[in-house]
This record gives sequence, C-alpha cells and structure tokens, in this order.
Amino acid sequence: MNPADLSASLLTIVNSVVAGRGGQPVGIADVALERPKNRDHGDWASNIAMKIAKALGANPRELATEIATALESVDGVASVDVAGPGFINITLDAAAAGALAKTIVDTVDSYGHNDSLAGQTINLEFVSANPTGPLHIGHTRWAALGDSLSRVLKASGATLVSEFYINDAGNQMDNFGASILAAAKGLPTPENGYPGEYITELSTRVLELVPTLLEMPDDEALANARETGYQLQLTEIKESLARFNVHFDVWFSERELHALDPATGVSGIDSAIERLRAQGHVYDADDAVWVKTTDFGDDKDRVIRRGNGIFTYFAADAAYYLSKGDRGYAHKIYLLGADHHGYVHRLKALAGSAGDDPEKDIEVLIGQLVSINGAKLSKRAGNIIELNDLQSWLGTDALRYSLGRYPADSPLTLDPEILQKRTNDNPVFYVQYAHARTHSVARNAADSGVTRDAFDAALLTHETESILLGTLAEFPRIVRQAAELREPHRVARYAEELAGAYHRWYDNCRVTPMGDEEVTDVHRTRLWLNDATGIVLRNALALLGVSAPERM
Repeated sequence: MNPADLSASLLTIVNSVVAGRGGQPVGIADVALERPKNRDHGDWASNIAMKIAKALGANPRELATEIATALESVDGVASVDVAGPGFINITLDAAAAGALAKTIVDTVDSYGHNDSLAGQTINLEFVSANPTGPLHIGHTRWAALGDSLSRVLKASGATLVSEFYINDAGNQMDNFGASILAAAKGLPTPENGYPGEYITELSTRVLELVPTLLEMPDDEALANARETGYQLQLTEIKESLARFNVHFDVWFSERELHALDPATGVSGIDSAIERLRAQGHVYDADDAVWVKTTDFGDDKDRVIRRGNGIFTYFAADAAYYLSKGDRGYAHKIYLLGADHHGYVHRLKALAGSAGDDPEKDIEVLIGQLVSINGAKLSKRAGNIIELNDLQSWLGTDALRYSLGRYPADSPLTLDPEILQKRTNDNPVFYVQYAHARTHSVARNAADSGVTRDAFDAALLTHETESILLGTLAEFPRIVRQAAELREPHRVARYAEELAGAYHRWYDNCRVTPMGDEEVTDVHRTRLWLNDATGIVLRNALALLGVSAPERM
C-alpha cells in the first residue's frame, strides 16, 4: 500500500463519518498524511479529526477514535492508534509497506510525479541577463534555482514554459555596440561603455564576420558592431546555460515589443498602453503618460511614456506582462535578484492594472546573494565572477546541487574545499555515491545469480527496511510541497535523507548471499528495494538538474 492508496482509503472513511454527522465532505488535500518524527508512533499520521471536529461540533479525540476503528479494517493496515487530542497514527503491515518497492520499479521515471498543479498554466521567467556580457555568479544561482523550480512544477502537473527575457533594446545596446566598435578601432572604452577583455574578444570576432566594419560610415558601423556582437554574446549565454544543464523553452526578445505590427502599424508597447487605458488605469499629466499603479499598492504612479515620446522601462514591462497572458499563461512567476526588491510592488500593481488579481496571478520571488570562498574575478570581464569559470573550477553537478539545496531567500556562501571533496562531507557526493552504490549492488547481485524474478514484500521486516521504505514513500509529497511552496531545495534535503537511510540499510541487509549461502526470496526482494532506491535517487537528482552516475 502506497501513501496515495492509504490517503484514498482515509478519505472514504472520513467522508462517511462526516456524512453521518451531517457535515460537508472534505477533499484529498485535507487528509494528507505525514511521517511521524518518532517511528514508534507508526508509519503515517493524520490530524484530520482535529481539522474537522469544530465544523462538526464533535470532540476531536472521539472523532479520531471513530475514524481509527474504521481504518483498522483496511487491508494492509496493521494497527491504528489515537494519540493526544486527536492524532491518528497508522502502522502498516510489512507486506503493505514493502509493496512500494515494486511499485517504484514498475513506475520508474514517473515515480514522484503528481497532479497537484494540474490545470495550472505557468510562465516562469528567470535569469534574463542583459546580452551585453558574460553570465556571472548571481545569474548562476538564479539559473540553478529557476531550472529546478521549473522541473518540480512540471513534475507536479503544471503546464509550464520557462522563459528568458532578452533585454536587447535601449541605450545599453547602443553602449555595448559602441564599446565593441571602439575596441575594433583600438580606441578607449567610451563613456558609459563596457570594459573588459571580452569586449576585445568580441571586437576581433566581429571583424572576422564583418571585415569591412572599419570602412563603413559611423552609423552603419555602430549598427553592425551592435548586432553582430549581440548575436555572439547571446550565443555564449545560451551555450553557458546549456553546459549548466539549463534549457529555456522560450527566449523572448524585448525588440518584439518595440516592433510595429505590419497589419496595424502599432507596436506591442503602444497596444499595451491602450489596453491599460481601456481598463481605466492610464492618464495623461505633465506631458507624460502615466499608469495609476497606486490603485494597487504601488508607492507612486509610474510614467510609461515621457513627454519627449520615449517609452520608459515600465512600458516594456507592461507589454511583456500582457504578452504572457496573451500566450495563454494565467499565472506568471518572476525570479529576480536581490537588487530587484523595488520591482515587487511595481509588477503586482501592473498585474492589477491589467485586470488580473495581483495576489493570485503573479508571484515575484526574490533571491539573495551568493558568494564562493576563494572565487576569482573574471580576467575577461574584470569585476565579476563568471559562470564559465565557476563551472571549470567546481563542475556543474557540485554547483547545481549546492545552489539548489538552499532557499532562494537565504544569503549563501559556498565552501569550494567541501564541494571538491570525494567524501560524505560533500552533500552532492554523498547522494551521488548512494546512487552509484545501488548500481554496484545490482551488478554484484547479477554476478551472484540474484534476480528480480520473485518478490515477497512481507520479507522486508528489518528496521532499516521499514525506515527506507517510509522515506521512499515520502518522495511524491516532497515533490508536491517543493512545487506548491516554490522551494526546490526540499528535494535536495530529501535526497540526502534518502541516501542516509539507504547507506544504513546497506550496512545491515545483504542483497547478495554470503559465501556458499543459497539465493533466497529475501535476497531477490531486497534487490527490488535496492533498485527502487536507485530510481528515486536518480529522479530526485534529475529534478535538481544533477547527474546520477552509476559508477564513482
């Protein structure tokens, strides 16, 4: 019996009890099961009686006793106890608990997936670095967190697109192009330009692709330097992220918002302003066009077009937000850096101005800073620590796992000495080694003639087997919580707990027989449990974008 089956049985019983008392039925989310911290209290626990007692006008403990009595007759339930004011503690018999091992092996990659977010359409935007330079250490954290969040949301049934917003319009692009052109001419970096060896490298590559660059009129040369340099830098950003195991579904160019629709002659930004005006939230004052974002909690109204006709950044933000809704994404999640706190009220006010619910249709997650002891500034980019350098130094797996195992809103300092150790002090090694060990056990089992051609769940009676099975059963709940709470670090911490449970089981329970011992169904059944653990470790690492090596 897996937790889903037990929850379904509990739901049926609870609703029968509720109906008998004239109450309203509850849903499956109301009967969610928890693992007791003290294993003496059973395999699973529920506080459903305390949750519904008040509405039914009942004593919680009496209600729990009635539910417990009915639960005792469910196949696979060994005993049910009522504790405290109304906690229901459930113990499964060994066969019912052990059956999970076979379920996992039969389910393979989809074990842990759930449908808690089914029907939700989500646009998740993260990283969105300016295409004017290499990705740095801050982008590295947002890439790891955003991609892991994308994976757990999809694993929980959401229809999701991960999106990178390319800020490829405005003065910054002109300054970028001017910097490349100046480097190509051997001139100093212009005012407000971009310094660094990477600009010199880009200028060399631009000259290779546009050999007549220095013969062109200034305006034409600037346009070519800007466009060619932009394409080269964007390609480098995409390649860096791909090496980091981060792949976006959509790369959205800000230029699209400024471009005129051939049919109407109107840009996306112009259209956005008129749509907001139609909602009653746009007004004209002081020769400028304003959005009345104070209606939705912003600290001041925002200018969307200045008196000189130039659009503000807020105009592009508005058009981009509306574009997401137009593409069918009812819910928008933005993962922004620590220096973007001011955007939270602005974006929520924008959602309200667009006719959406600021508390329901948009989330703005702010990540905190990260540092790595001993990390060196980039020789190419000058005053930043590059993603490319971090990957070369520490490796993708160590970086992804370490950045993924902490909440986004926690400032973080990583210790490279630990990340490079091949010991249990290194969390990613500890989890990957557990996965590799499951494959080593399977190979040794095959050599010893142990196969999975028999399975008797009732044989999994050792205390470490009960703990391991209970930990495996938690995985779908962990994935669901990680998605619903937007906290993918829960998967990493779970993986470490599972690795620990597996290592302790390995130390106590043999899959291969000793010496001349015969192969028995105990060995065969334990092989199922071993392989099930390997599958769940691999699935957990996959949600973090980390590899699961079979040998280490």
